[in-house]
Amino acid sequence: MDSDDDEDEAMEGDDGGGDDDFYVDDCGHEEDPVRRERPLEFSAIKKESLSVAQQQDLSMVMGMFNIKQHHARALLIHYRWDTYRLNDHLERKGQDRMLMEAGVVLQQESNSVVPPPAASKKRKPSRKKVTCEVCFEDSSPGAFWTMDCGHSFCNDCWTGHFVAALDGGNKQIRCMAFKCPAICDEDMVRRLLGRRDPAAAERFHDFLLRSYVDDNSAVKWCPSVPHCGRAVRLAAADGEPPVCEVECPCGASFCFRCAAPAHSPCPCAMWERWEAKGRGEAENIKWLLANTKSCPKCFKPIIKDGGCNLVTCKCGQHLCWLCGGATGLSHTWTSIANHSCNRFEAEEEKKVDDAKRQVLRYEHYCNRFQSHGVSCRAEREHLGPAVAARAARLESHGGSLITDASWLGNAYRSLLGCRQALTRSYVFAYYMFDGEETPTRPLEPGSLSMAQRQDLFEDYQEQVEANVERLSKLLATDDAAELPEEEEILRVRQHAINLTGTVEKLCRQMYSCIQDELLPMLVEPMSIMSYQPGGPSKANEFPA
Repeated sequence: MDSDDDEDEAMEGDDGGGDDDFYVDDCGHEEDPVRRERPLEFSAIKKESLSVAQQQDLSMVMGMFNIKQHHARALLIHYRWDTYRLNDHLERKGQDRMLMEAGVVLQQESNSVVPPPAASKKRKPSRKKVTCEVCFEDSSPGAFWTMDCGHSFCNDCWTGHFVAALDGGNKQIRCMAFKCPAICDEDMVRRLLGRRDPAAAERFHDFLLRSYVDDNSAVKWCPSVPHCGRAVRLAAADGEPPVCEVECPCGASFCFRCAAPAHSPCPCAMWERWEAKGRGEAENIKWLLANTKSCPKCFKPIIKDGGCNLVTCKCGQHLCWLCGGATGLSHTWTSIANHSCNRFEAEEEKKVDDAKRQVLRYEHYCNRFQSHGVSCRAEREHLGPAVAARAARLESHGGSLITDASWLGNAYRSLLGCRQALTRSYVFAYYMFDGEETPTRPLEPGSLSMAQRQDLFEDYQEQVEANVERLSKLLATDDAAELPEEEEILRVRQHAINLTGTVEKLCRQMYSCIQDELLPMLVEPMSIMSYQPGGPSKANEFPA
């Protein structure tokens, strides 16, 4: 352990500038003061509590507009449950226009929409039957339902309309009158569906419940597999949620914008391409193109290991290795009888070289991505319990100066967070520094070249990698728990705190390099979340 002290102290002595902009706590964590003042707050809502969470927003809008619950739900769904946007539009557009755009027709305004077809017919007062304008069947007035917009049809036709709308996946069911935008009363929909098909009524209720998540930009389902049954809500989301990551109480961490597993500091678009590449066969195809030729007769791939350029397939077909064309058997070491492909040789060689370069480049980044992923899993499964047991032994040691072993837990959380960031940084580098897959903007005069920016990023990445390994080695060493001397334990404690601060600082600088030097160069705009010491924000359980 002592052999690493000089290296760690050298790293700690290199401030790198900018320390005055951050608060450093007694465990070595650096925090942005703005982030400390306005932390993101998340709530994890179980499915059985969704109705309670949903009712909070519904009640607020019902009171604000003095409208019924199904009108409030229609308005919130139209504005994707964004109450900030709803308030902004209320000031700019006014209540009447907002309700009209959302398909909300209040009962007192029904005469101004589309007059009910039945109103234009003259009926004798003594007539007890009413004709439905859809099925043209006569029924008693009690078998009809009139919506707030004034349109009236028989209950059987309404029920058929509701069933068809549900089968089409509609969460909001509109009036079936021609070009009428009004949203149907959800209570009446449930009542009519319940008479004919209780399962359909339950499905409609589930649709309305799930709309709070599916149509809400501030709420996301936890992507855990198997699903934990929770939805995570960002509190006080003003407009589009920021790029951020959150950890569900079940332990799953994910990106709140794209709902993919946490992938910072890699932008969402790059991570999506990396996941697709891992699921596909693109690299296998590239390898086959780079290392094999297809037989012109049976089309099976052939690999060549030494020898001349005349190759014979198992099916008996002879072919030229340079161009893949069918040939005869007569040949010398340098040529094949009656066959010439020298004019294509340079082009074919370039294709092979390019394919090999792409495969080797992918292999370089993929190997490092997988290697750090394996280390992260081992640290989570084995090192974590060992650190917890070590902290318990230290706290039970009895010394007055070492009763608090929280520094071990802080160092371990920093190790995991920085290891995960380091792992994903290789995905970012794979796409960022490939001009063919990720086009960049022209450089401004006097600015750093792309090669210089890449060197800067890789320097930070290399330093994070080296210090993460040092911190992992320090936490895996269990000597301090057996030492009776408090001075030695305190020395290890200070070493761990200093090394934790170094790792956090370097990881923050790597993030800043990505945000300030690299992402602005991309033609396609991309962004990442700000660095979060200790990993993603934790979601608290929503009270049932």
